[in-house]
Amino acid sequence: MFSLQLNRLAGRLRWSPVQKTATSAGPLGSWESSASSSPMKPSAMLSTALWRGPHAPISGQFATGPKSVISLHPPWTVASQGEKVKLICNGPHFSQPGKATWYRWYHRGEISSETLTNTHEVHDSGEYSCQTSGSLLSNPVSLLFSAELLHHPVLRANSSWPTEGEPVTLTCEIQLPPQRSDVRLQFCFFKDGQILGPGWSSSPEFQINTIWREDSGSYWCKAQTVTSRVWKQSRTSQIYVQRVVANVQMHTRPALELVFAGHELVLICSVDGVPGPVRIFWYKTSNKKPMKAKIQNSLNEEFKISMVKKRDAGEYYCEANNGRLSFRSKPVTINVKVPVAPPGLTLSPPGDRAPEGVEVTLQCKAQRGSLPIQYQFFREDVFLKEIEVTSLRTSSFSFSLTAEHSGNYYCTADNGLGAQRSRAVHLSVITPVSPPLLTLSPPGPWAVEGDLMTLHCVAQKGSPPIQYQFYHGDVTLGSSSIPSGVGASFSFSLTSEHSGNYHCTADNGFGSKHSDAVSLSVTVPVSRPVLTLRAPGAQTVVGDVVELHCEAQRGSPPILYQFYRNDVTLESNSSLSGGGSSFKLSLTEEHSGNYSCEANNGLGVRRSDAVSLRVTVPVSRPVLTLRAPRAQTVVGDVMELHCEAHRGSPPILYQFYHADVTLGSSLAPSGGGAFFNLSLTAEHSGNYSCEANNDLGSQRSEMVMLNVLVPVSRPVLTLRAPGAQTVVGDVVELHCEAQRGSPPIQYRFYRNDVTLESNSSLSGGGSSFNLSLTEEHSGNYSCEANNGLAVQRSDTVTLSITRSRSGPVATGVTGGLISVLGLAAAGLLFYYWLPRKAGRRPTSDLSRSPSNSDPQEPTYHSVPAWVELQPVYSNVNPEGEDVIYTEVRSIQKGNKNAGFLCHLLPGEGGFNSSLSASVLGFLGSYPMSPHSSLTAVSASAPESHPWG
Repeated sequence: MFSLQLNRLAGRLRWSPVQKTATSAGPLGSWESSASSSPMKPSAMLSTALWRGPHAPISGQFATGPKSVISLHPPWTVASQGEKVKLICNGPHFSQPGKATWYRWYHRGEISSETLTNTHEVHDSGEYSCQTSGSLLSNPVSLLFSAELLHHPVLRANSSWPTEGEPVTLTCEIQLPPQRSDVRLQFCFFKDGQILGPGWSSSPEFQINTIWREDSGSYWCKAQTVTSRVWKQSRTSQIYVQRVVANVQMHTRPALELVFAGHELVLICSVDGVPGPVRIFWYKTSNKKPMKAKIQNSLNEEFKISMVKKRDAGEYYCEANNGRLSFRSKPVTINVKVPVAPPGLTLSPPGDRAPEGVEVTLQCKAQRGSLPIQYQFFREDVFLKEIEVTSLRTSSFSFSLTAEHSGNYYCTADNGLGAQRSRAVHLSVITPVSPPLLTLSPPGPWAVEGDLMTLHCVAQKGSPPIQYQFYHGDVTLGSSSIPSGVGASFSFSLTSEHSGNYHCTADNGFGSKHSDAVSLSVTVPVSRPVLTLRAPGAQTVVGDVVELHCEAQRGSPPILYQFYRNDVTLESNSSLSGGGSSFKLSLTEEHSGNYSCEANNGLGVRRSDAVSLRVTVPVSRPVLTLRAPRAQTVVGDVMELHCEAHRGSPPILYQFYHADVTLGSSLAPSGGGAFFNLSLTAEHSGNYSCEANNDLGSQRSEMVMLNVLVPVSRPVLTLRAPGAQTVVGDVVELHCEAQRGSPPIQYRFYRNDVTLESNSSLSGGGSSFNLSLTEEHSGNYSCEANNGLAVQRSDTVTLSITRSRSGPVATGVTGGLISVLGLAAAGLLFYYWLPRKAGRRPTSDLSRSPSNSDPQEPTYHSVPAWVELQPVYSNVNPEGEDVIYTEVRSIQKGNKNAGFLCHLLPGEGGFNSSLSASVLGFLGSYPMSPHSSLTAVSASAPESHPWG
């Protein structure tokens, strides 16, 4: 028997039911052959021709033109009685258009029937032929219907469920009748209509050495006699070949997750359950050719990659082949662990701006890196999506855009060997701005001047950048372009002008939108008020009406104003619409003081600077008071004149008057009275008054009478005799007179200190006393003056009384007087010479000019006491016509030289010049006290001199 492979080869030959050149009848029909039509051995037919079957050829005629071909169905020339046999007639492959095809059937050379179809069923034995229209008569075919010779064979297999790779034996069992047991038989095996092996054989068995899955199918067998060609066919039997349960696996060393570039990798192929010797192949998916092949008799085999490179990554599998079947392992993906490269993020559609509502795809791709790779997508550091890829290095994430999707996007790639981050890609979702919202900080419609106010404008929707503008009314305050959607702010320090309506606008290039208006009222704390006093004149006088006006230049109304004097509240007024407030005051003296005002509008109290108001009061009539050290004022006392106006605003200027002569003035800067001290002289007696003046008018006091009492001066005793010589019987008048002294003056006359007489002079002047001389009256005479303030006694005058008068005596007196006058003249010359030598003014000038006195408070010097010189009657001619009176005053200046003042009083004669010279010469050598005076008188009573 032939092997199954040869049988398959025979099955690929084309079978045809009609042989155009030479045919032979057989159980399978005819096979085309380009060689001889004679029977051939099976081996020869498989290689060079088509086997025709076991029947003898049918003879026929050769003719020109195409012949019809007749065939049997079933294709057996011997049939059992009762079987149905169909004749099939096939003519040429072309026919004439428009003509029907007919078929004629011949049995044993005669027409048996004619049909329009190419099939014809027969039941009788004999030769049959056919003819179609347009063709020649076919070659005849013999058909024999005979009695039952053979029983149907039975096909048996040693296993109806064999496993791939196992051998299978098919046996065609047939039982011959006992009377025909010697009949030689042939057997043929079939699978699905195809002959197995070489065809007919004398062996009833057919061996399949290795059966495979594709060998599953319907099997049967035929048995026929060698000579008579009687055959019988078995029923079909189904053989189901079970697939071999082979276990081919690939493993790696090291494990898949530990394959690193540069290390060794071992691929291990494990084979189990594959029958026969096995050849193992290793494959990489990208390369269809095996990398390495080995004959494998063991269960394991290895393939080594000594140094793994990145290009070695891929899918690997191994295959076990036993010559008939190949068994492949599951693929193993080798990932050469490579850290991911920084991925790149791209947007689709491209560009950094996209309208709202469009679907955008984020694609993240790492150019290098071992799989699997974990991709993560972020927007502004907020996680969006995580995707793991195991095949490609690209991951995508899509979403429909809204306004919130604007921002910076990036992705990360991580394969366990370190995460990498892409560069950020900015995407702006274009959305027109919504109407913005304006808010104030601090909130509320009221704010205080000086506060920091922040306007914040934000559009809830809108693609940045957004241009914000702030307005106060219709005046632009400022603008700001914000790249993000957080809004914009504008800050400023509030002033009163900032009250009003505010709004803002937002614009991103797709139309400007306005916010609603927000009202703001800026309340201004009051400034420090200013207090103004409005008077009718430059000075405020009692009785004037003064307006106090308080005004804060700044401050939100209403403002409450309060007025104060010396911190005592006077009045309060409220100004409802701003401005100031006034308060009128009718002035009295008590209104002098410090005035201030206060302004308060509920945001703080401010007080003005104090304003001093001095209510000036005209002076009242002053009162002059004379204050002396004793009850009576005496020359030499210091008199204090006190003048005071009980009312009147200071400063007050006081002036003091003696009669109408100004004595002096004094200023009282703070009010009150003023004092003036006066060193009294006799001339100070009289009427005194004072005057007060504070520039609002002057007032004079009432007159005050002052009588200055003068102590009597040293009196001068004068003896007035009727002749040059006093003789017994003469009446001598003793005249005593004090040149100064307040009356009444009591005069007393003495002779040798014995009181002779006393008289009182009530109105001043001197007093006289007549004495009728006797000899006893010779002696020293003096007098005494007393006015109760002082007692003064005159110098002693010696009176010599003679019995009778004589000429020589007169001559002696005259000569003596001339001598005295010469001395007086010499003294006068010395008096004028001495000051010039010292470089000073004459004493006469000093005595008349009070240079050391205050011009406003003149010093009144008391007149020095008079020292009277008694006449030397022995050398004075009482009968002479020329009588000279002279007074010499000596005034002490400092403690040095004394000045002399000599007054010569002219008489009635022309003896004045010579007499004056004599007197001056006398005085120059006469030692006198500084306050002494000298007077020379004649016997007759002299007239009073100007100082008397």
